[in-house]
Amino acid sequence: MGKLFSLSAADKDGNRGDDVVTWACNVMVLTIKISSPFCVRCFVPLTVLLLLVFLLAAESSAGTFEEGVSAPLTPSFSVGGKIRYLFKSHTSYEFGNPYFPYQELISQLEFPLDTWWAGLDMRLRFPRFSVGLEALTSVKQNAHGEFEDSDWDDDNRPYEKTIYSTSQMRVAPSYMVRFDADLEVSDWLGLPAWLSIRPVGGIRYQRFNLVSHDGIQYDLTGASGSAVLPGEGIRFKQTYWHYFVGLRSVIDLSRTTGIPSFTLNLQADWAYVEGMNEDNHLLRPGRRFTYEDTYGEAWHYSMGLKKELGKGFSIGLDGDYLTISTTGNHRLLNRTFGMDISFSNGVKVWSDQLSLSLTLEYRF
Repeated sequence: MGKLFSLSAADKDGNRGDDVVTWACNVMVLTIKISSPFCVRCFVPLTVLLLLVFLLAAESSAGTFEEGVSAPLTPSFSVGGKIRYLFKSHTSYEFGNPYFPYQELISQLEFPLDTWWAGLDMRLRFPRFSVGLEALTSVKQNAHGEFEDSDWDDDNRPYEKTIYSTSQMRVAPSYMVRFDADLEVSDWLGLPAWLSIRPVGGIRYQRFNLVSHDGIQYDLTGASGSAVLPGEGIRFKQTYWHYFVGLRSVIDLSRTTGIPSFTLNLQADWAYVEGMNEDNHLLRPGRRFTYEDTYGEAWHYSMGLKKELGKGFSIGLDGDYLTISTTGNHRLLNRTFGMDISFSNGVKVWSDQLSLSLTLEYRF
């Protein structure tokens, strides 16, 4: 980071189109502020909850599933051990200059995410629908690839990069959690038995804790050459909340391949996303923090193969691609120097994540 600057928040009250509800009586007044992001955030989980209540009622009263075959409410439960590797993956943020010449890019930070993860994938299946929970944690290690920090802080040459640094990146304990529910509709659509189509919705949570260390900084203007950055440089914490809806499909490949109990699994979903960053610059004077609060969207695609092994066991290999893009507000806080400033010019937080996962599952 090459230069500090100050600017008051554009909306100091932070209303951003919020709805305010006030309730009063003769002893007290209660005001509740309901934000638009809050309404969007609640939509998916409430929809999933109402869908599950409806399906449970329908299952218990109907008692039939497809072609008049009896389908009592006898759920099955599966649990799987999962390992995942992220590759060619990153999470990044940038912001612009709030002063003249107002360029939209004054600083950009790119954090590598090429790491190993491990955890559990559980699912409860009913004849008409299923619910699932996946929980993964990072394996402590350095991420493959380097952390990159770039600045464009010369007001006379606003589009010329002036400072560039690279560092190693350690992954502190980080987490990925996903809850979802899906609904079988293939028989309602008259589809063949080998094709399953399921609308899906849920919540995806990601928490990244990253620490840059042992870097080197280059002055690209030639004024001071390069400088070694020993020890830890930045402690970065990032949280993404995804509220997603989409489609899931299972295709039985047994007939075409001759391999019994062999399926292709596909999914595509869109999510409303909330992102929160905390960036502690350890090499700066005082206790310097920056924060981003952003909103946006994500697209997720997955493809996998699954083979039943017998005696309740199965093995699956999945590939996933997740792309996230959000915009919002940037805040610079350094209480040592009485600095607390916010702005929104050029603020962007985004991430691209490619992964391969291997799961060994047991169904009870």
